[in-house]
Amino acid sequence: MIKAVVTGATGRMGARIINIIRETPGIELSGALEREGHPAINKDAGIFSGCGAIGIPITSSLAGVIHGADVVIDFTSVEASLVNVRVCSEAGKGIVIGSTGFTTTQVQTIKDMAEKIPCVLSANMSVGVNVLMKVLKDAARILGDDYDVEIVEAHHRLKKDAPSGTAMMLGRAVADALGRNLDEVGVYARHGIIGERTQKEIGIQTIRGGDIVGDHTVYFAGIGERLEFTHRAHTRDNFAKGAVRAALWLAGKELGLYDMQDVLGLR
Repeated sequence: MIKAVVTGATGRMGARIINIIRETPGIELSGALEREGHPAINKDAGIFSGCGAIGIPITSSLAGVIHGADVVIDFTSVEASLVNVRVCSEAGKGIVIGSTGFTTTQVQTIKDMAEKIPCVLSANMSVGVNVLMKVLKDAARILGDDYDVEIVEAHHRLKKDAPSGTAMMLGRAVADALGRNLDEVGVYARHGIIGERTQKEIGIQTIRGGDIVGDHTVYFAGIGERLEFTHRAHTRDNFAKGAVRAALWLAGKELGLYDMQDVLGLR
């Protein structure tokens, strides 16, 4: 039985992950975390996830519960995740990270920590999104430079980072398949007299509003035709199920940094 600690236990994702863990054979909740000073500290994690009392109190110290766990599932923030992965590295425990907004330098820090532990890092743990990413790579290689690539993403009004981690993940997948560097060719805003679109640029545009869980559309626009690939998330359970699947997969894996393409066998 895999024992898991869930961080951000009262958040939108943390609460759903706790529920999915309770429904999934082979894994059980052993700890739940929230930030220091949170009103839920010392209260039962099950109350906040909607499944009733489960006998697991919420704490603010990962170090205090890590030794009774096999893996940590972390959907918090960039800053909190960097702290949590360091605690896991020092304790020799695996971690699944679903937080988004990391810089290239911060990803390298996680990779360095993963030299001591197995770690899954993915901006989107939905099975559907990761299948889409593989399809996009194949499409980009076939279509080549004759088709302009544009990505449009939409999320709820409370999302803090833009573009979404998923949009960036999809953009990098397409850029890599086309032999481009997204840091050099990504275009995130257009306004005024900007001139003609360049052949190599990849546009990534952002919409925020209401309670949209997550929509991503990738356009390959050619002369006389276009292809559109769309993924729409109707519930956060897609991400929660993927995270739990990653936690189960991580058990017994070699040290190092993985992503959901590895978990799903899509490489």
